[in-house]
Parts: sequence; structure tokens; C-alpha cells
Amino acid sequence: MLKYDSYDIVMQEIPNEISLCFTMTGCQLACKDCHSEHLWNPENGKILNPGMFEKVLLKYSETITCVIFMGGEWSCSELLILINIVKKFRLKVALYTGLNEKQIQRKYPELLNILDFIKTGKWISSLGGLDKLKTNQILKDLRSGEILNKYFHH
Repeated sequence: MLKYDSYDIVMQEIPNEISLCFTMTGCQLACKDCHSEHLWNPENGKILNPGMFEKVLLKYSETITCVIFMGGEWSCSELLILINIVKKFRLKVALYTGLNEKQIQRKYPELLNILDFIKTGKWISSLGGLDKLKTNQILKDLRSGEILNKYFHH
């Protein structure tokens, strides 16, 4: 069962998109220096069922262009149901995961066929996020194959 901690409209996660971002609970990666350890506990959060999810999308569908899931790949079949709802609304969809693309391909290949964007790479504080040149994280447009990290460099 997928659970989320919160959701919000964000404008800096995916370049040129206004996104509705869901922060999922139950993360199994336990990255060192994680700033959101409360997201590790699968008991935390509220259930994100398709009916509730669709109501939220209806509420914001005139404002947003993309939906981002911060995690959730560990419940791939449930996540795919939600992604298909996003597609029904003709919105783009992104996943942020601490896994790398090869791990996603091996464990959850069906996600790469339906997502528009994916951000991969475990959080390593010494390497920083997408705004750092030495980051291990990659934001990729899966439709074109373009790496989008350059949009975060100042």
C-alpha cells in the first residue's frame, strides 16, 4: 500500500514544468545524511489510493503540467496504477529515486516505459544535488534521453 507524507505544487524540480509533487513514505534506501528519515518508516503517512489521488489531480489539473513521485517504486504495481491515472489527465510524470537507472531497469523496467522524467542517484551529501557539477544524481528526460542537470547549474 502506497503512502505519502505530503504533496505540494513545485516549480523547480522539473525544468519548465509546474508539478504536483507527492513525497512517499516507506523508502528502503536509508541514505546516509538523509534529511527526511521520517520517510523511511512505511507506517508513516496517509494512504494514497486511486480515488483520493484522482480527486487531487482534478483539483489541480488546470494548474499543473506534471506529477512527481518522490519515491514509491518499491510498490511498483500500485505506482503504475497512479501513473496511468496521471496519463489519463494528459499530464507528464516523473519519479525521483535513489536507485540508479540500471537498477530501475533491472527491478522495475515497466516504469522506464511509462515515465516522462526520472531523477536517479542516492543522496550523497558530499556530492550534493543537481546544482553541483560533481553530483552523482541525474535528471533525465526519458522521452528524448536528454540529461537535464544543466538546468540546475548557475
